[in-house]
Amino acid sequence: MNVLLFLIPVALLMGLAGLIAFIWSLNSGQYEDLDGAAARILEDDGDEPG
Repeated sequence: MNVLLFLIPVALLMGLAGLIAFIWSLNSGQYEDLDGAAARILEDDGDEPG
């Protein structure tokens, strides 16, 4: 039972840290250009050896 007194606050802090990281990524523009990333994988840069 004493383990729960340690694990519950740790789990809450980890959840809060994940939420803060997600909100930071939203505010920094991480998800602004989703179509550009999908199109870049189809482009042929010619960097392949051979």
